[in-house]
Amino acid sequence: MASDDVANLADSLAKTQVNEGELSYKGQGLKLDNAQSVEEMVKEIEEFGGLRALRLEGNTIGVEAAQTIAKALEKKSDLQCCHWSDMFTGRLRAEIPPALVSLGDALIMAGARLKVLDLSDNAFGPDGVKGIEKLLKSAACHSLQELRLNNCGMGIGGGKILAAALTVCHKESSALGAPLQLKVFIAGRNRLENDGATALAQAFQLIGSLEEVHMPQNGINYPGVTALATAMQHNPQLRVLNLNDNTFTKKGAIAMAEALKHLRNVQVINFGDCLVRSEGASAIAETLKEGLPILKELNLSFGEITEEAALEVARSVQHKDQLEKLDLNGNSLGEEGCDNLREVMESMNMGDKLGSLSDDEGEPEEDEDEDDEDDDDDEDVEEEEEEEEEEGEGEEEKSELNQFSTPPSAPRTPDVSSFLSFPSPDKLLRLGERRSSLIQQQVDVLDVTKTAEAFLKISSVYKEDDEEVKSAVLESIDAVLSKAFFTPTFQGLSFVSSLLVMLGLLKSEDKLKPVKVVPGHLQCLEHAVKQSYFPREHITVLNAFMTRQNKSLEVCSSARDRLKFTLQKLTPES
Repeated sequence: MASDDVANLADSLAKTQVNEGELSYKGQGLKLDNAQSVEEMVKEIEEFGGLRALRLEGNTIGVEAAQTIAKALEKKSDLQCCHWSDMFTGRLRAEIPPALVSLGDALIMAGARLKVLDLSDNAFGPDGVKGIEKLLKSAACHSLQELRLNNCGMGIGGGKILAAALTVCHKESSALGAPLQLKVFIAGRNRLENDGATALAQAFQLIGSLEEVHMPQNGINYPGVTALATAMQHNPQLRVLNLNDNTFTKKGAIAMAEALKHLRNVQVINFGDCLVRSEGASAIAETLKEGLPILKELNLSFGEITEEAALEVARSVQHKDQLEKLDLNGNSLGEEGCDNLREVMESMNMGDKLGSLSDDEGEPEEDEDEDDEDDDDDEDVEEEEEEEEEEGEGEEEKSELNQFSTPPSAPRTPDVSSFLSFPSPDKLLRLGERRSSLIQQQVDVLDVTKTAEAFLKISSVYKEDDEEVKSAVLESIDAVLSKAFFTPTFQGLSFVSSLLVMLGLLKSEDKLKPVKVVPGHLQCLEHAVKQSYFPREHITVLNAFMTRQNKSLEVCSSARDRLKFTLQKLTPES
């Protein structure tokens, strides 16, 4: 490791936060490749008495560096909290499992008793779950209270491995007289689908101690939702249930409504963008009339709910004294229906509890029979499952490759093409909560030019000082590029070349013309290269071109310099 890198690490260590047994390297952007690169960190860990929490998130750790850190942890028996999200940026996926195995083995050897394990935003796939399987089954996790695995790309296979590990952990800890008491489970954006969700539901039913469950954006349809509903009934202390952006349809919504009748401690329900439809909403309203006494938030947005059912939901919360927000935005009420809903809430002195209705879809164009629609949805799902059973493991592999396929029965699509043609922050926000998946569906990632154009269109509306717009832009960028790079036939190098041409950094033999570069283009590119989906070999190419002098980027000198610095950090040493 170069001497200036060692000096940078020393400076970072000087800034390290130490709070009541916590050692934090959070967000320091350290590139830790080998034993030498972590010498100072290891010394700090070894000399820290009573280490209870270690924060490594926001750095990038290679296999050898992880093994060296692991050695230092082998004697840290007091360690309880491992905040290790986003710590493999720019690493090859194959590097992550052995790094996790080393760290997990160290915790087991130390005799640690973990309370919090956070590995979110590491995109390690099913193999990454195998990397923590031994740890999860061990006595080190018998005391686990929070497991955070958001945005890890686990897939169906990873979900099944995780469920089996949690089941073993519970059974073995129970045999010792102190059963696993897991309270918080977070696994959004993991492509778990029905089989993964069902496997986890069986583990949840056995565990019975959950207080928060967050599983948004997992492509779960009614069979998986129904399995989760059954499991939730066996977790009486449940306070928060977030299944946003899955596909309930009538059957799933009714099953969930029945499950909620058994739960008295629920405070937050997020079934937004779940296509609960009117009959499902009515079933939930019926549950609300008698149950859920301390409910604070209910989100049934973007569910194709019509006016009558929405009014039922509104009236059902009349006696919920602790209610803070009711979200029915993006449904099918129509202008008059929205007015009626506001009037009902006002008449109960709860007008301030009703969220915005600005994205209402309007009254249905046709008087559709929801029962028929749901029957069709159910038959489609059953047929898909029968095909999966017949094709066995081969179909599961296919599911892993088609990880961004759109769940059936998606709500009506807002005008994405208008945004991509003439982008603006307002248009992006008005696409609603499903904007990233809608844009992802619209962009043809097999056409590298269109993918590059979409990236530049989306990033052009980026605003550093507007958190809502910033978050919407980055989520949309991640959705498009992760789909692209995870598509086996995607020509990644051609995409990078097209991007360089459009940014004015490379001359084109085709008719591609450079765009007027704005800071958002470079700020979003800086974000993208730090994500696990962005291949390291393409980072090297970008770095080579960014080091050249170019007038097209002069107007964005600050963003350009930040991007150059990030690329240099992420570029593998020759």
